[in-house]
Amino acid sequence: MALIVQKYGGTSVGSPERISAVAEKVARMRKAGDDLVIVVSAMSGETDRLIKLAKAIHSDPSPRELDVLLATGEQTTIALLSMALEKIGCPARSYTGFQVHIRTDNVYGKARILDIDESRVREDLKKGRVVVIAGFQGADQDGNITTLGRGGSDTTGVAMAAALKADECQIYTDVDGVYTTDPRIVPEARRLDRITFEEMLELASLGSKVLQIRSVEFAGKYRVPLRVLSSFEDGPGTLITYEENEMEAPLISGIAFNRDEAKLTLRGVPDKPGIAAQILGEIGKANINVDMIVQNVAADDTTDFTFTVHRGEYKKAREVLARVAQDLKAREVNGDDKIVKISIVGVGMRSHAGIASQMFKTLADEGINIQMISTSEIKVSVVVEEKYLELGVRALHTAFGLEKTSQSTV
Repeated sequence: MALIVQKYGGTSVGSPERISAVAEKVARMRKAGDDLVIVVSAMSGETDRLIKLAKAIHSDPSPRELDVLLATGEQTTIALLSMALEKIGCPARSYTGFQVHIRTDNVYGKARILDIDESRVREDLKKGRVVVIAGFQGADQDGNITTLGRGGSDTTGVAMAAALKADECQIYTDVDGVYTTDPRIVPEARRLDRITFEEMLELASLGSKVLQIRSVEFAGKYRVPLRVLSSFEDGPGTLITYEENEMEAPLISGIAFNRDEAKLTLRGVPDKPGIAAQILGEIGKANINVDMIVQNVAADDTTDFTFTVHRGEYKKAREVLARVAQDLKAREVNGDDKIVKISIVGVGMRSHAGIASQMFKTLADEGINIQMISTSEIKVSVVVEEKYLELGVRALHTAFGLEKTSQSTV
C-alpha cells in the first residue's frame, strides 16, 4: 500500500463531468489499497472570472481582499470533488489551506509555504478517507488567507507530499508528460520516461509551462518523486527524480524556448569599475528582472552593455535606461522586442564536449544569427530573431536526435 498525493489542474476539474471522472479514478485507486491525498485547482477559467469581478468593483483592489476572493475558487472544487466521491461510496473529507494548516509568509498573491501541520490529514487517512485539499492557498501567522501565485497548486501538492513523506506526488495536467520540446512546434517531439530535477528546473525556468518552477524546487529540496501524468488518458507519464549513476544520461533531454524576451543595449558607456552596477542598480530599483547580460569593450575605452528583460517590461526598462544614459553620458540606447530565447538542456553536457559548438553550427547552417549566449553546467541558451524560433527549435531537435529513444555522442 502506497501513500500518493495527486494534484489535478483546472482543466482536469473544469466541469461537473470532469470532476466526476476524477472521482471515479481516485475511487478505483483507493479501492486498490492506496492512501490518497488529492490537491485541486479552481475549475478552468474560475480564477480569471474572479479577478474580473474584483476589477469591476475596484481597479486596484487590496491584495489581502483579492487573496480572500481568489481562494474561493479552490474551495468550490474541493467541496464538489468530495461530494462526487461520497456519491460513489468513497469516504472523503475536504479542507481549505487554512483548515489543513498550510502556514505561509504574508506576501499576498505570491506567498511562500513555511510549514504544514499534517496531523489532521493523517487522522483522516487512518479512518480510510480520501483527503481533498485546496491548492494555491494557505494562511499567514495572523490567520490571513494568502495565495501562492499562478500555478501554486503544484507547489501545494509537492509540499503536502513532502510533509507526509509520500511515496510519490503525481501532477495531473492536460498533457501526458514532459516532452523533448513543444509538440505544437515539433510534431516528432517525444515524451520522456524520466528527467532529473536539475533538468526540469532549467526547462521550467527557460519557458517550459508543464510545471511551476517553485514546485520543482520544492520537490528537489525534499526529494519528493514527482510524476507528470494526463488527466484524460492512461499512461506512465514522466518521472522527475534524482540522476541515478546507473542511468546513462542523454546528451540533451529537451529544448525550451521563451517568446517573452526583449533586448536593450547602452552604447558608448565609459569603461570603468562600477558601471555595470550603476546600470543594473537603476533597473533593479524599478523592479525589473534582468536575464542575459553581455558586455563588449571597444577600442576607444568605452563599452557596449546589453541585457534582456521580459517583453512586458521592455518599455519601462527602456525609459529607465534612457535616464541612465544621460547620467553616464552614453552614446545611445538601442532596443529590440522581436527576439526569442532558445535553450538546450541536458545533464549529459557535464561529460561531453562539443555540444555548444554543435548547437551553434546547426543554427548557422539554417542561416540563423546568434545575438547573445548564456551557459550553465547543463544548458546553453541563445537569443535569436523572433522569426527564426520554430526553424531553430526544429533544427536543433533533429540535430540532437531527440525524436529517437537514444542519442549518439557528439
